[in-house]
Amino acid sequence: MSGPRGPVVRRVKERLVRRKIRRRGALRWTAAAATAAAGALAVSGCGQTQLGAAALYSNHRISTATLAAEVANLNTGYQADKHKLQIQYTQADLPRQVLTWMLRFATTEQVAKRTGIRVTPAQAQKQLNDERARAGQAGDTLGEAAVINGLPPDLLPELGRWIAIQVKLQDRLDNGVPPTTNAAQQALAIKVNHVQCLAAKSLHIKVNPQYGAYDYRQFIVVPATNMLAAAPGKKPASQAPQLTPKC
Repeated sequence: MSGPRGPVVRRVKERLVRRKIRRRGALRWTAAAATAAAGALAVSGCGQTQLGAAALYSNHRISTATLAAEVANLNTGYQADKHKLQIQYTQADLPRQVLTWMLRFATTEQVAKRTGIRVTPAQAQKQLNDERARAGQAGDTLGEAAVINGLPPDLLPELGRWIAIQVKLQDRLDNGVPPTTNAAQQALAIKVNHVQCLAAKSLHIKVNPQYGAYDYRQFIVVPATNMLAAAPGKKPASQAPQLTPKC
């Protein structure tokens, strides 16, 4: 994200994206704590079972076959780069990494729909070009930056649109005037997260328990073991996954 909003956008998206520069100099787009076989997903509130679904949201279904194909794409880059780059996830984490991105894109599209934000292909491409240039300055290709962040390289075109929507949302929430103090940046981050929470809530996201659960605190898919941490007394509330939307 070039221009005057670039540094501010990176700061206010702290929990949403955490696009830190450097991990061998590479970009990071994912949330701070982010982290395939076919299964059945019971839909809450209706006795139906969706066979072969990795996740459901709104009227859409992410099949395990689609997830497996994207995991394979990420795994190809992972195997090529794992000794070259400091990747912070394991091969066992690949399905959650990929599913998180697929749900992240879906949620941001819902944000755009609910807020009337429109992004042209040219605007999305510009954001992707900016990321490619920034990755190059850090000594990485855009594909390597994608792998570091758990994003299948073949989904990179969606990244440009995702960033463009985020930028327009923040422009709208701060009336086009970037915050200049920490307090103002935090206030904007809260507004952004609230809008995203409402969008995710409206999608009624359901993740196949085989892959984990959706954490509305960080907007990521967390391992099944983390679901136990959400029980009272198991973990501080600020760290425990939030399995239901609080918005």
